[in-house]
Amino acid sequence: MSTFKELLQASFKSNDTEEWLDVHFNRPIGLVFALLWNKLGVHPNVITILSFFLGTAAGWMFYYTDLTHNLMGVALLVLADFCDSTDGQMARLTGKKTLVGRVLDGVSGDVWFFAIYVALCLRMQDQNIPGTDVQWGVWIWALGIIAGILSHSPQSSLADYYRQIHLFFLKGKEGSELDNYAQQRAIFELTPKKQLFARMFYRSYANYCKSQERRTPRFQTFFSSWKQASASRDRQELEGIRQQFLTGSRPLMAYTNVLTFNTRAIVLYITCLLNCPWVYLLFEIVVLNILYVYMHKRHESLCERMTTVMAQQ
Repeated sequence: MSTFKELLQASFKSNDTEEWLDVHFNRPIGLVFALLWNKLGVHPNVITILSFFLGTAAGWMFYYTDLTHNLMGVALLVLADFCDSTDGQMARLTGKKTLVGRVLDGVSGDVWFFAIYVALCLRMQDQNIPGTDVQWGVWIWALGIIAGILSHSPQSSLADYYRQIHLFFLKGKEGSELDNYAQQRAIFELTPKKQLFARMFYRSYANYCKSQERRTPRFQTFFSSWKQASASRDRQELEGIRQQFLTGSRPLMAYTNVLTFNTRAIVLYITCLLNCPWVYLLFEIVVLNILYVYMHKRHESLCERMTTVMAQQ
């Protein structure tokens, strides 16, 4: 029988892609809940749906300016994140992976933060812009759209893509969810029209993959060369290239972690508790976008070097 420590390690995607707060806080607590829910026969999808309600309720609490409601918002969003950790750990440990589960897990964070951005804009629209006697009005909605749709969304999707790329080279296809537009589009075309839910998912997911691929031309060139070489050469011949890529990719995992949940959640908590959530929106737009551009440039440069190495082999 596996020990708790062994189960915890097995529930990680990899040591390279897990951040400190998850390893020492979120994942252990998530595993406790995962074991409990699994013993009670609760499916991972139910836990994901529960996180929808918790995350949305957190956004509602952040609409208010008083300390009590904001502390409740923090607690609810922490619980939503535990659920998000729990459902993934349950799926990896039990093999209970479904199309519905992929859809739900993929949109859960979007649901939370949509509710949060709307709540923050409603909270601030009648407040004065700091240092002035002018109300935020429609401008806070413009700021929210820039922060949420034009910043948060592309940051998270590219960070997720780089994680899946790293996991592919670290653990192989079976240890990664690295997909591509052509593959997902083909699945969409082959899915019977009467399966509306599946077709909606595969079409949306194919476009999601396409947006990731469009932003990473140098990786696409390198990966194409890698796949061609993998089909015609012995795996051992490519081991040095694989290790070289992982060495360059591993430091970038810290940036992918910052651009996912924990860092932005902590900033959100602090700014809401201090009643200055506009700072969170500016942090999203300025600081996280700088990290996003830097991460993207370094990864593309790494892929360009690796393409040159592949050509010289």
